[in-house]
Order: sequence, then structure tokens, then C-alpha cells
Amino acid sequence: MKKFEIGKTYFCRSICDHECIFEMKVISRTAKTITAEHNVGGRQIQRFKIQDRFNEGIEHVDCGRYSMHPIFSAEHVR
Repeated sequence: MKKFEIGKTYFCRSICDHECIFEMKVISRTAKTITAEHNVGGRQIQRFKIQDRFNEGIEHVDCGRYSMHPIFSAEHVR
């Protein structure tokens, strides 16, 4: 399983604008959550629940609760 690692920066692209790239840096983690600094809606530090959304062995986190929110994947690392 690909997992989020402390200190690494992950990215995803906006659904609406392919040129818009969101970044998230993992500050700490537990088995079920990560704390990360991200630039979605301005710089902020937030805790996220880790999910295996698509049963493909890759951790994901949802960065929002709306229809086109960014979804960060552990396989998209900078």
C-alpha cells in the first residue's frame, strides 16, 4: 500500500482548471489521520481522515465536502 509520509509534499490538479495545482505537505500522521498544511482556499493546517477510496492500495484524503473538492493521493508526490 502506498502511504502518506511525514515531510513529503503531495499535489493534485483542479477539476475545473488543469493549470491550477493544489499542494499538501504532511506534518504528522497516525494510522488513520494525517495533519497537513495545504493551499486549498488559502494556506492552512488541517487534519484529514485517510481513506482507500478506490480499493487500489493507495491512501487518499478528501480536502473538502463539496462536489469538486480536491482529492490528494499518496502516489502523487513532489
